[in-house]
Amino acid sequence: MKNWRNLLPLLFAFLTFEIGSCQNENDKSKDVEEIKISRNEIDAPVNEYLTQKLKPIRENFKRINSTENWTEIKQIDILESSESAIAVFYFQKNKLEKVITRHFGETAQKLTEYYLINGELSFVFEKLYKYNRPIYWDSIAKKENNDNEVFDFEESEIIEDKSYFSNGTLLHQINNQDCGSPFASDYLLEEQERLLVEFKRLIKLEKKK
Repeated sequence: MKNWRNLLPLLFAFLTFEIGSCQNENDKSKDVEEIKISRNEIDAPVNEYLTQKLKPIRENFKRINSTENWTEIKQIDILESSESAIAVFYFQKNKLEKVITRHFGETAQKLTEYYLINGELSFVFEKLYKYNRPIYWDSIAKKENNDNEVFDFEESEIIEDKSYFSNGTLLHQINNQDCGSPFASDYLLEEQERLLVEFKRLIKLEKKK
């Protein structure tokens, strides 16, 4: 399951993304339920690997996702050639603490949460929901295609990745469909580059607005 991300560009290239017109992250899109962002969650260790090094990252994650009141929340639409998305930036006293992005498609939905420590990326929580059927797959489509299912958000396949950073280096990554053993160093380097490039792109986008 480590290579599922390699299929994402192909997946999202054929999707028409939809952005809700709402003003905060709790509103629902018109067509489908939204993945819930982390609130008052604790990232508990699943084993003893790097427990002490990851402790401050986990504590920062808990602190930020427990915050109820923000000085400023800035929402930006992201429009690209084959996809659309929304990015939300959370500030506390002019200090950026968290960024979330949402992508909506006909067959999948993705939520990514970026957490910062002193302006540097510390934790990334990616949640991909792969729908059991396209969102338009109702009882009529089911009958016309001799299928036995209709679209049901609750039947989505859920893929989650947690990535832990320190001083710009990806220390560790956990995938909910993996056995929990550490990933190979070359794979972590690829993931480090992927996540940092996307994070820096979002920061540049926010500064332009």
